[in-house]
Amino acid sequence: MPHRLTVVVSQSRSLNPKKRRIEEDIVAELLGERGIDVTVVPNLYDLQADGTGMLCLSGISGDLVVCSWLFPRAARWILDRNRIRGQEGVSLLKSQGESDEEEDSLDDALEDKQRVIDRLQLPSRKIYCLDLRAYDSPAVYLEEIKRIASELSTPTVELTSWINGRPKPEQMERYLANGKSENGAATRQHLEANGPIVIDEDPARRWYPVIDFGRCTNCLECIDFCLFGVYGIDAAETILVEQPDNCRQGCPACSRVCPENAIIFPQHKTPTIAGSPEVGGNMKIDLSQLFGAPDPGEPGAATAAEVAARERDEQLLLVGRQAVGMEPDVPRRHAEQPFVAQPQDDLDRLMDSLDKLDL
Repeated sequence: MPHRLTVVVSQSRSLNPKKRRIEEDIVAELLGERGIDVTVVPNLYDLQADGTGMLCLSGISGDLVVCSWLFPRAARWILDRNRIRGQEGVSLLKSQGESDEEEDSLDDALEDKQRVIDRLQLPSRKIYCLDLRAYDSPAVYLEEIKRIASELSTPTVELTSWINGRPKPEQMERYLANGKSENGAATRQHLEANGPIVIDEDPARRWYPVIDFGRCTNCLECIDFCLFGVYGIDAAETILVEQPDNCRQGCPACSRVCPENAIIFPQHKTPTIAGSPEVGGNMKIDLSQLFGAPDPGEPGAATAAEVAARERDEQLLLVGRQAVGMEPDVPRRHAEQPFVAQPQDDLDRLMDSLDKLDL
């Protein structure tokens, strides 16, 4: 089989024309590249496990480059929770706000404990995650994708056209119109013959935790803390996000009580919650200050656990349940009655519409 690389472009939630142009320029340029297939999907975080987009990605067995408007750590573990796995590919590009010092700090912090990832059997294929927020020019990403393609030598199975395998005419014209190929005729010929996989799924915006098993030690603090039935354990007694849509919109409380900072909410405004490389105490300080707590060095300052308990109580009250405070009188790893996710109300819809404006 020929060596092929699939580049997945995960679209931004917003309708920001600058973001759309970056996405389209990347796709248009790659259409003329030999050995590279292109797949366009909605925002990775919003895709349902049984939806068209995630099923399409599950059908890709070779090496992947995923370009998304998320921290690479968040993108990687969103894929993992949907059993799209591989060895972590190392990119030369930095993510938003990333520095060499943070990488060194992370390496030091992960040395002394056994992590869940140590027990996972990952396929040999590589998955590279690129953060589209880090650079304004699509040329930076195109150069890195081409560098990756030139280095990879693992034979891959080509993605077949079993699902939305050809773009619609209007999609084809959209990418051709934005292409920068020196040979427009060659680009059109390639597109008509092979075309990108363009997924037109329109998923609802979601909010749920994503577990970074590269950090997780399976301590189960999260399943004891969450009272909404989000977490569960598998047959090997390993933590998993069992009912993601039970999670309360906008609530990141469980990420605060995780001792390894392994819980990610990819769309949270705070980088340390959204999947940035930062670890340890910095996260606790930032979160306490964010929610109006005194500086951690001052008398009476709220701890991360106290802030988390307050957030949990707020969500319990919103669904008509009793607040439980710092030490709820429930058994550890308790069996709670299933929580029924509430439909979106007018406030939820208003917040979604504001998010689309990308202010």
